[in-house]
This record gives sequence, structure tokens and C-alpha cells, in this order.
Amino acid sequence: MRSSTPLRQQTFLLLTVFAIALLSVSILAQSGVRPNAGSSGGVMVGVVARRDDNKPMPITSKEVSVYDNGIEQMIRNFTPDPSPSRIVLLVDNSLTLRADIEKLEQAAREFAYEIYEGDKLLIVGYDEQAEIVSDWTDDAKAIESSLKLFRKKGQPHLFDAIRAVVVEALRPLQNQKRIIVVISDGLDRGSKATFEQTLAELQAENIMVYAVQAVDRTRGAIRRDVPKPKVVIDKLAEGTGGQIFSIEEPAVAAKAICDELRQNRYVLSYVPSSAPFGQARSLLVLGNQGITVRSKSMQQPN
Repeated sequence: MRSSTPLRQQTFLLLTVFAIALLSVSILAQSGVRPNAGSSGGVMVGVVARRDDNKPMPITSKEVSVYDNGIEQMIRNFTPDPSPSRIVLLVDNSLTLRADIEKLEQAAREFAYEIYEGDKLLIVGYDEQAEIVSDWTDDAKAIESSLKLFRKKGQPHLFDAIRAVVVEALRPLQNQKRIIVVISDGLDRGSKATFEQTLAELQAENIMVYAVQAVDRTRGAIRRDVPKPKVVIDKLAEGTGGQIFSIEEPAVAAKAICDELRQNRYVLSYVPSSAPFGQARSLLVLGNQGITVRSKSMQQPN
């Protein structure tokens, strides 16, 4: 029978190494910095990138840069993402919106005929409540017939509607290309959720928001409790990497958005060199000269 002494020595050595590792993690945590977790600590970001001359040549990782909290990061992967999209049309049904039902129907209808093969639409109307007008489908005729359910009544609880869509419709679709198209002027009146909470949740879920913008019914009036409607639309788009279009040109909006999602979407991944524990961090993705890039503006805590 072999002696047990070498085994005891090995066990003692392993316990010592483990104790040192625990102490290191503890010191890092107390300093407010999360240790680099390798692949498990990676960040994935949906990015829109295109060449200004519209040449179809794919953009490579050598042509973009990413900055996390102002510090340039090493890009681990940057690949085209031509996968199908899951697009929610979130339509303002409230009484005072300065767009009639026919205009809302037209804006939604254009998307039904512009989506690519594999894409699916979910249409949700909202006032005080968010209600499904047409469930996930790519059937243009079925979508068009459902649009007669649009109505105009009540107050616009936009932030509550966005959060409901995120939680109930999009969160279960992890690892898919998830988009919200807000058809509204951006007014919120009465939501329990705040704008800041709503935007942070969209960024945490990597959901990009586009807007088909109606005329501001408040005419720019200042409110103390929420941002002005135009500011809401601007920040939703800028903060998530989306774009803004006019409700007066719904065909232009639908074609541009659907084409972009299929032809100009990329997935960027990197491992942050330093990530303050539990804090949101500014995120900036830039392209070389001649390349336009859009992405979300903040990386929420993991």
C-alpha cells in the first residue's frame, strides 16, 4: 500500500491556492472592480454599420473600435447578422395623438409588406393598457385585417407599454434580433415606469428602438415629471442605436428599417478590461473614415 503523505501535501497545496484566489476576488470586490471573467464576462452588442458609399462589402473588426467607459477595448468578434428579426410595432392609440386611425393603419401596413422572409411582426396598441392587435406572424393579409382594431381613447402610457412588451413578448426570445418600432409622438402621461427605467431595460436587453414619429401634440410644452415627447423619441433611438422617421412617410420608414435589419446588422463582442461592479458604463462604437456605425449608448450592469 502506498503512503498517504504525498496526497496530503497535494491537498494542502490545492487548498492554499484556493484560499489565495478567494482573497484576490474579495479584494477586487471591495475595490468596486469586477475581475475579468474571460469568456463568461463578455459583452455582446447589436450594431448597425454601413459604408457611406453603400458598397456591399462586409465591414470587418479592423474597421471599427469600441470604447467602454472611455477605454478602448479589444474586439473579440464582429460578424454580420442577417438572421430574421422579431419586430414589435408599438402603436399609440391614445385619444389626443395628432394622427388619425387611417394614418396609424398605413404606418403599420407598410411593415407587413416590407419584412423579409423569416421576419415576424407583433402589433401592440396602447393607451392606458397595452393590447395585442396582431400576434406574431408574417402573414401580410392577416396583419392588414387586424388593423381595424386600432382605436383612439384614453391617455398614452408609453413607458408602461414598452416595459410590458419587453417583459412579456421579447425577453423570452433571447439570442434573437429584437426590435421595437414606436409609432407615436413620444408623449407619456401616467405610466408607473419612469423613462430612465425604461431606457435602461431596453439597453440591458439589447433591444433596438426605431420611431415613426407623429407631430408633438404638446407643441413643445415643458413638463416637470417626464421628458418632452421629442426628447423621449430622440433618447429612445439614440440610446438603443435606432433611428427616427416621420409618420408622413411610412413607406420610407418601413423599407429603410427592414432593409437595415437584414443587410447592415452586426454582432460585436468584447471582454471589458475593467467593469465597475453594479454600475452602468458609457458605450461608444466608432467606424473608420467612410463607415457609419450606430449602437446603444450604455452598457447596463450584468
